[in-house]
Amino acid sequence: MSWQKKTLTTLLAAMLAVAFVFPAESHAASLVKRGSESGDVWDLQYRLQILGYYQDKLDGSFGANTAQAVRQFQKAYGLPVDGIAGENTWRSLKKVSVNQNEMQMLAQLVYSEARGESFEGQVAVAAVALNRLQSKDFPNTLKGVIFEPYAFTAVDDGQYWLSPNKTAYRAAWEAVRGWDPTNGALYYFNPATATSKWIWSRPQVVQIGKHIFAK
Repeated sequence: MSWQKKTLTTLLAAMLAVAFVFPAESHAASLVKRGSESGDVWDLQYRLQILGYYQDKLDGSFGANTAQAVRQFQKAYGLPVDGIAGENTWRSLKKVSVNQNEMQMLAQLVYSEARGESFEGQVAVAAVALNRLQSKDFPNTLKGVIFEPYAFTAVDDGQYWLSPNKTAYRAAWEAVRGWDPTNGALYYFNPATATSKWIWSRPQVVQIGKHIFAK
């Protein structure tokens, strides 16, 4: 079994075993470095593991392997390479990753909005939420994106609270790791049911299954 499959299995097991709790409001993570032991270190390791930089167990202890993973991330994103997770590193990391509770939220969105779609179609829904997170036109937290009024039908009608299956978790994981079948789309809709003239006016990018994705 490849390292990626082992990592995905580990992350899925962790998410499936933990009851869903809303994450606390966004706060500035503390500076963490060699020798630090805290929840922020656990969060750092989790984010780096999802992105493929950290390959060890999540233990909340900032050792040599965590420092090396931070350096690799910093190098990849054009940051000063010092192996310390300070303000700039955290800011960049939070733009391209999620924490455990946010991964749960994303999986719930995928399952409630697209459980009847192909795997690619489910990844695409997750990608739209992440694309909105990068856009200045939407809230700057995943919770804010998902719960923005009238943003997602499944939130409005309550289906969001259904329990995701493993496929939804896998789709969320793939989207966070960078797969975007929509090529940067910010919206999607079902042409068979959409009644909004505005959504039809958006530039269409691709259709995947029953959803048209647009910018």
